[in-house]
Parts: sequence; C-alpha cells; structure tokens
Amino acid sequence: CLPYADAHARKGGTLHLGAFGTFENLNPYGVNAGDSAAGLAGPVYESLMARSFDEPFTLYGLVAQTIETDDARDYVTFRLDPRAHFSDGVPITARDVIFSFDLLKAKGRPQQRAAYGLVRSIRALDDHTVHYDLAGANDRELPLILALMPVLPAHAMTERKFTEDGLGVPLGSGPYRVAQVKPGQKLVLRRDPDYWGRALAINCGLYNFDQVVFDYGRDDNGLFEAFKAGLIDYRQETDPHRWVDGYDFPARRDGRVAVESLPLGGPKGLSGFAFNTRRAIFRDPRLREALATMFDFEWLDANLFSNLYARDKSFFDESELSALGRPASAAERKRLAPFASAVRQDIMDGTWAPPRSDGTGRDREMARKALALAGQAGWTLQNGRLTRDGRPLKFEILVVDREQERLALYYSDLLRRIGVEARVRLVDEAQYQGRRQRFDFDMMIGLWQASASPGNEQRMRWGGHSADQEASYNLAGARSAAIDAMIAALQAARGREEFVTAARALDRVLLSGFYAVPLYHSPAQWIAYWRRIAHPKALPHYAQPLFGDVLETWSETRSETRSPAPDAAPAPH
Repeated sequence: CLPYADAHARKGGTLHLGAFGTFENLNPYGVNAGDSAAGLAGPVYESLMARSFDEPFTLYGLVAQTIETDDARDYVTFRLDPRAHFSDGVPITARDVIFSFDLLKAKGRPQQRAAYGLVRSIRALDDHTVHYDLAGANDRELPLILALMPVLPAHAMTERKFTEDGLGVPLGSGPYRVAQVKPGQKLVLRRDPDYWGRALAINCGLYNFDQVVFDYGRDDNGLFEAFKAGLIDYRQETDPHRWVDGYDFPARRDGRVAVESLPLGGPKGLSGFAFNTRRAIFRDPRLREALATMFDFEWLDANLFSNLYARDKSFFDESELSALGRPASAAERKRLAPFASAVRQDIMDGTWAPPRSDGTGRDREMARKALALAGQAGWTLQNGRLTRDGRPLKFEILVVDREQERLALYYSDLLRRIGVEARVRLVDEAQYQGRRQRFDFDMMIGLWQASASPGNEQRMRWGGHSADQEASYNLAGARSAAIDAMIAALQAARGREEFVTAARALDRVLLSGFYAVPLYHSPAQWIAYWRRIAHPKALPHYAQPLFGDVLETWSETRSETRSPAPDAAPAPH
C-alpha cells in the first residue's frame, strides 16, 4: 500500500459530500473543465500511471503495467496491463491510448495541448504497447506528463461527444461508475463490481466506499447547515471565522463530529490579485509594486482572520525551491547572467520580502512608499487622485463570490488612500469563467499552487507563448525571455542540484516582475467530519489538499448502513 493508505480499511457504505456551486458537464478534461462535476478524474477516468503523494513526483503503474525510456528521455514506451478494461467490459488497447492522445492534443485543455504538442510522433507497437517519439523536446518531465494522460474509450467517445455532450454519462475504467446525475444538483458514483484494478498495489486501501454522493449547494452557509444536520459526512473549512466560532454545536460537543487542523507539507504556492499586464496601465512593474505595497496583510490577519494565516512570499514558499531569504548561488547567477535586468538586486541578494505594516490599518509609511514607487512610473497624486498625463488610475477587480468580493472591497478601500479607483464587480460563474478565458479583466484573484516538482505547468502559467492563448493559465499575460529560459532550464534539469537552481532562478524572475499582489495561505487544512467515517493516521506529505474528491483513503468506522439513503437526502440549496 501507499504509506498513507490503510490496507485493512473497511469496505462498504455510502459517503455523502457537499460541493459548492453547480456543474454543467461531466468532462474534467475539456476547455470548460472548471464547470465539470467533482469526483471523475481518477475514480471514473483512469490514467496510464498514478501518483504517490508521499513523494515529489513518483508514478506507479496503473493502466500501464510498465514504462521504458532512455537517459536522454528522447522516447517513452508504455506497455498496457492486459487485464485493464473499461466498465463496459471492453479491453483497453493501444488504440484507446492513441485516440486519447490525439483527442486531448486537439481539443483538451491548453496545458495538455501544449505538452502533447512536444511529441514528435506516437505509434502502436502492438495491441498493448504504445511508443512516443520525444526527440528534440528537451523536456525530462514529458514522459511523466504523458503517463498522467487519462485513457478514454475509442469505441464510445467521439470528438463531438467530448466537446458537446456535456452531461452524457461517462464511460471510464476506474473503480466507480456514474450511477445518477441531476444536472447541477447531484452526482452519484457507485462502485464497479467488475473493476479490473482492485488487486493492484497502487489501489491498496483506496476507494473504500460502495457509493459516493455529491450534493451541490449554491450557498456555503446552506452546505454548512447540511453538515451540522448530518446530511453531509465531511467538510473542508475555508472560512476562519467559522473555524474559530462556528463549530460549537451539539454533535461536536458530544463527540459525534470531529474537527482537526492537519499540517500541510510541501511547497506553498502563491495566491494574489493578478495584474493583467495586457492592459496598458499595468505594464510597468514599478506601478504594480506600488499597488501591491498597499495591501495590509497584518491588519487583515489580526482583525478578520484571528491570526490563522501566513503571508504568501514566494511562488515555492516554505521549500528549498524558494528564493526568499537566500542569496543567489553562483549557479543561479550564471543562469541569470544573460538577463541582467530581469531580477532586482534585493531579490538577487535574498533581502527582499513583502512589506509589513504596523498593524494599525492606517500605516502612512506604506502609503508614502507606494506613492514613491508610483512616481517612478510617472504617476503623481493630484487633487486626491493618482494620475499620469492627466488621466486618473482606475480599474476593475473581477470577483466570482461574496468572499472574493469582501476581500476585493477591502483592498479597494486601501487603494483609495493613494487616489486609486478600483471598482469591484461581482459576476456569476459562467460570466467569470468566460471573461477569465478571454483575459477580459483588469485584475482578478489567481492561485498558483506549488508542486514539489514544478515543470510543464509553469509554461502554461508564465510562458510567453501562452500569453495570448485563450483559456491558458497565464492570467498575468507574462512575456519574458528570462522566464521562458528559466522554465526551459527547469524542464531540462538532470539532477536535484540543477533542478533547485532553476526553480530558485525562476522564482527570482517572477518575484521581480510583481505580477500579483501576494495574499495569504493557511499552514494547515481545517476539516470536520462525522465519526462514522475516518482517515488513516498517516497523511500524504505532498498532497494539497490532503484528500481527493472522493476521500480515497477514508472508510466507514462501523458496519451499519448509513441513513438517510442517498436519494432521500435533500440537496442543500
């Protein structure tokens, strides 16, 4: 078993989960994957290989029984497990792998299309062997990215179904089948009694519930009340106010509900208000730094978040990959030498850190520093408004929910102190996703989660080629030869020392660009659950969040059938 799974976990029972929002499709791999229902990637659709979240980036056989590559990683060959089959009994063959690759390369998400576009050719050596030619890609992570490709059924899937049939019941090869769909409201997964991979070591102690029910709610308070009433088994809390004050209810007091603050390992990424540098007003990093200077984390954390959060300071925070507080090594300086202007001296020296306020909420020194930085970019305070060439600085912050709106309004109030007008616009999920994909925004909140093994995802977040690629994750519109070179170095690294050097150099370039106003993160994951379910004592070191959509490592703690039955539990709308 994986170190964080329990080989003796009880099998059976029904797990009830709450999901915030709604869903419009059952395709987690298309361009509109953000509107997809939870619990499909992994439990229903399987990939060639599976991750261990106790290691930075190690894969084990799943649909693929073996993997072969050379030292240069100029090719990769997968040999499929001859026992593998889809839930309708049809065997998985090389034809399905090639079909999936071609479909996702043409119609998948931007990061898939970018990575698969590096493949020179793909061919079947026999019914169960697939060979990829990777010559010239110079990307040592690419074989692993291809190993995580989902395998879709060539006999039951078409390009039209993939792109248009959003609520068609999917056919996969995983441990669960989709048993019931109420569009936008409920999804029920049921264990496949003929699942081919139940005896694989990688699945030992996983997928223990017979049935998983997702009830969707458009209001998080309603989902919380459903949890308190016992209609939902598990909750991951994200509201610090509720975490501090909201869990004093009878079931918690008498021990039927448990609450835990579980430590999160691995690098912490960065969340922040992303500047869309495609907009002319945000093209100068000095102005971006000025606006970032005004965010008063210390007052916010103390007065609104009970000092539960830590400030985001690096794109690989709290790890050896972070440049924060570290002078650049000789190897880093050599790597960055062709891009002398791309990294600020204080960031190169390791002396830079996000500004700290005095915690009063009216720190005048922060405002003076912000105005000085804005002045370097040609902006001056005139009649209470920050202007350049007679035009005042004003922009829109796009948000999608009330929590984002509150945070944006707080930041807008801070900016008003230096004469900046930042309007906050709340839109629905569909409009928000559409505008994000078209880059039709001035500023919005972005999340750049960190991996212990960063690689191809950095190209889609920061690579210059992705700046104008619709639906890419390059929210900031970054275009930098230095960024592209550091990402290339990251992907070509052949050893840990070379890899860490490239990651820190990339971190320095990104920090110097001031592409976002750094926000904050919780050092722990806050969870609450009814004691009829439980998780193993060991936790995965590199997983964020710690548990997957269907709580793969969890199980029932007693043999009785849970009540109410899944169809009787009302959706918490």
